[in-house]
Parts: sequence; C-alpha cells; structure tokens
Amino acid sequence: MCNTNAKYHMKKLLCLLLFCLGMSGLKAENWIRVNQVGYLTGDVKVAVMLLQNKEKITHFTVTNTETGKSVKLKNIHNTGVQHPFAMTARLDFSGVKTPGTYFITVNDTQSPVFRIGNDVYAGMQEYPLRYMRQQRCGYNPFLKDSCHVHDGIIVLHPTRTGEKIDVTGGWHDASDYLQYVTTSANAVYQMMFAYINCPGIFEDHFDSSGNPGANNIPDILDEAKWGLDWLMKMNPDKDTYFNQIADDRDHRMAVLPMDDKVDYGWGAAMERPVYPCSGEPYGLMGNKNDSKGLASTLGKYASAFSLGADIFQNIYPEFSGELRVKAAEAYNKGAANPGACQTAPCTSPYYYEEDNWSDDMELAAAQLYKSTGEKKYLKEAVDYGRLEPVTPWMGADSAHHYQWYPFVNLGHYLLSVQSDEKVKKEFIRNMHLGLNRVAERGADNAFLNGIPFIWCSNNLTTAFITQAMLYRELTGDESFRETETAMRDWLFGVNPWGKCMIIGLPENGDYPKDPHSALTNLKGYRLDGGIVDGPVYTAIFNSLRGVHLRNEDKYAPFQSNTVVYHDDYSDYSTNEPTMDGTAATTFMLAKLASAAKNK
Repeated sequence: MCNTNAKYHMKKLLCLLLFCLGMSGLKAENWIRVNQVGYLTGDVKVAVMLLQNKEKITHFTVTNTETGKSVKLKNIHNTGVQHPFAMTARLDFSGVKTPGTYFITVNDTQSPVFRIGNDVYAGMQEYPLRYMRQQRCGYNPFLKDSCHVHDGIIVLHPTRTGEKIDVTGGWHDASDYLQYVTTSANAVYQMMFAYINCPGIFEDHFDSSGNPGANNIPDILDEAKWGLDWLMKMNPDKDTYFNQIADDRDHRMAVLPMDDKVDYGWGAAMERPVYPCSGEPYGLMGNKNDSKGLASTLGKYASAFSLGADIFQNIYPEFSGELRVKAAEAYNKGAANPGACQTAPCTSPYYYEEDNWSDDMELAAAQLYKSTGEKKYLKEAVDYGRLEPVTPWMGADSAHHYQWYPFVNLGHYLLSVQSDEKVKKEFIRNMHLGLNRVAERGADNAFLNGIPFIWCSNNLTTAFITQAMLYRELTGDESFRETETAMRDWLFGVNPWGKCMIIGLPENGDYPKDPHSALTNLKGYRLDGGIVDGPVYTAIFNSLRGVHLRNEDKYAPFQSNTVVYHDDYSDYSTNEPTMDGTAATTFMLAKLASAAKNK
C-alpha cells in the first residue's frame, strides 16, 4: 500500500514538473501550445508546435499522466514559416477521447499538462460575472464601497445643459471609469441571451446588490437587471436618451473608483458630465466624433429593453411593463433617426468609432417581433438585415476602433429561428458567409486565426465563436467546427504567447497577471473572469498614445513584425480587460459548461 502511494505521489510530482517545464519553456527552442483549460471528449483536438529551427516532425506522442500509457500519432499538418518562428505545425490528436490528464511530446519538447473530459469547463459560466460585479459603479460589492455617487451634470444638450440628473449605477467600461450606453446595452443583451439559450446552467450565489447570498434569481439576471436599471435612468422619458458618462479626462489618474478625484468643472470627486445621444458630430475641447444619427444606440436600448421585458415579466412584473413601453419608444425613435451615434471624445481624439447601425435596428426589430408577434417588426428586421448581410469586420484585414459593433450580429440568429422558411434560409446563409470569410482568411496559418488584430481582437474572437456555435446548432453543419475550436483554444493558450486571455482561467494557467487596471496595480486584486483586449497589430501598438512597457517583455521571443501581446500594465492596447467583452463570453462559457451538465 505504501509503495502504491509512493508511485502515485511520484507520478503527481512528474506531472507538476512537466507542467512547469511547459509553462516556463521560454528558454527552449521549440514550444507546444495546448488549451490549458482542456478539451471536451468529442472536440477537434489540435495542439500547435512552434519551432525556432526547421526540425522535421514525423510523429508526436500523447501520454496519459495517470496510466503512463502513450499513443504515437502522425496526424501532422505542417503550416510553414510564421514569423518569428522558423516552422509551425498542427498536431491533431482528436482520436484521444478517454477522460484524463495528458501531455504531448515532440522529440525533446513537452507541452503543458492538460485535461480531456466533458467537465473541464464546469462552473466557468459564472466566471465573467465576477468581473462584472467588480465593474459596478455606484455601490461596488467587490470593494464594499461606493463611487461616483454625484453623477451627473448634462452637457452639450440643446435645452438641458447644466442640469443635474441622477444616473448613478451601471458598470465602468474598462479599467477607466467612463460609462457608455453603447457597450452597456450590448453587455445586458449578451448576458440575457446567454441565459435564455443555456437553460438551467446559471447559478444563484449573490443577491441583487452583488453581495454573497442567494435571492432565488440567477446571478446573471441580477447582473443584467443592474445594467437595465442604469439604462432606464439614461432614458428618463421617450424623448431623452443619454449616451455616456464622463470622458477621457478620467485618464488623468489611476486610482480605485471610490478615490476618483477628477474635477470636471464642478469640484474634485463631484459630478461628471452626462452626454446626450447626438445625431451630429460633437465633443468637448476641440475633438469631435463623426455621429450621423441615433439608430445605433437607440437600437441597442430597444433590444435590451425588449428582451429584458420578456425575461423579467414573472420576476418584476411592473419593471417588465416599463421596459416593454421603453423598448417600442426607443425603436421608433431609432427608426426615425437612421445612422450611427458615436461616443464623445474630449482631450484626445479617441472614441468608439462605430459607423454601422442597421444591425442594431435589425436586432431590435427581431427581438420586438419575438416579444410581440407583430408582423411589421419581422418585415422591418429583414429589411434592416439586408442592409448588412455580413458584419463587415468578418474577412477584413483591419478596422477602426469599434467601427463595426456589436462584433456579432445576433439579429441574424433571431431571423434564422423564426417560422418563415425563406427568411430563415437567407439569414442562415448570411451567418455562413461571415464565418466562411473568417475561416478562409485564417486557413493557411498555424492557428487558423482569421481575426483581424485590431484593438479588442479578443472580443472579435469571442464573437466568431458565438456565431459559429449558433450556426452549428441551427444547421448541424460541422464545416467550421475546427476553426471554431481553434479560436476557443486561442483564448486558452493556443497562440504564439501561450497565453490564456481570461483572467483566472484556468487557475493554474498562464493568464494575465499584470493587466491594465488600478485594482491590480494598486491593490493586487485579481480580476477574475475579465477578458483582456488581446493581440494587436504591431503598427497599432506603435502608434497609440501613452502605450509602453514598464517591465521587461517576457514574451519577447514570440513577438512578431505583425502582431504583439504584452502582459504588462502599461500596455492598455492588449492587456486591459473590458466589460462588454467579458459579458460577451457568457454565452461561449455557458455552452461549454453545459457539456458537463448534459454528459
């Protein structure tokens, strides 16, 4: 018995040693990238080999750490030179399906240890909500304190400039403390969409304030309602829609939110500016956006309100009724004011450069049709959807910051599941076309990554995964299964840097330890569940104001002349978590976690 235990502990020690070698293999000449969370039993399972020389690969072995048994495989797809690597290859071990813990060996190179099993993503659907609670404005349950309680004073309004208005609440957009309807309404919709499409998977451990303690409402709905409450404040009546709180003057200091002392003209730590939705270019201090309408923002209001009305009708009936009225009002005003409504710059020229809007109105109309059954909404959703059959970033090489947003068009999905067969086929075809453009763009590289490396590329990656999952479930078509899985694996370590892009996942993984956040920088708080912006084109990194590295780049061997990523506080372009990007991961993680529930 003692001898058996000794062998067991020696095996565990070997497993840990191999993991450490794989994770810290920066001195090695070659690396094997694996999904550090793990693989479902039925997955397409592919590791990526990165070589600094042109060493020939003829086979690889997959070893079960528990049994010690190895299988020798030759399913290798050489993908050639990919800067800065002299050679790359895809190692397919899809045939390994037995649950367990494994590592891969190619000649003298070993991968990190990883798991196979349908439970590897169990519980991870709750992780994004940890970050969302950390991002709450007003009362913050993570910090057990309140911030920005004086919001705010209306600016740039034709009749109400200088007026005080209560718009406390909502979420901070990222590691700064600005707040936008554009991203917040999308975050609300994404979380509710995940909830209705992954029934029974979400748990209840927190109350509506975000404090520990169940309240018989899934935590994801508590979080969605927190956002809806704020959106209602930002839409106080049928003629008034606000777009943004604060501006880039926020960036003058990096402090915890309750210590924010920025003076916007009404005293330090007092009111912040509240910007209205504008159909014309506007901004303070010389910089202006390029707004041309209201429909992009009002469409987002309408879709969030409409779905919220459906979800909360049996939980908060009066609240649901108010949402239903506001949804129709926002939609009608958006329809009367086509065009994109952009966020407001101030001291710098940066803002969310959204210039599409028909996708927002499509989703709003499709959601209203689903909620009300009124045929006019279906017709209008189809008309809006035909203005933009494919989200323009899909297949593109580049884009402006948030130029085509949201990054996934869930309106296409809603039109693909209603009863009109002709419309259904048309919009399934549109979903296929977008996926195909991305897949074709990435077909020749080792990671199958056809995502343009613009600012927030990880959000685009999540959007692709969401659309691919929905398309596959709708049609049973497995054409994009390998690309879908490759993009999921990219987020969990199968990328040049071997970096997991969601903080805290997996617990023993190589995820961002030095994100661009005052909470981490000043207090060492871990931003569990937050997805960082992700890799950007080297040209973007070199062009942004204030971006630099404060520490030695430990990923220097993996940086290329095309794309970079840095786990460094001072690189806000690649290593800053975003609220809307995090909310958008709830669907993906819930679907993956469902494999454990349904096994």
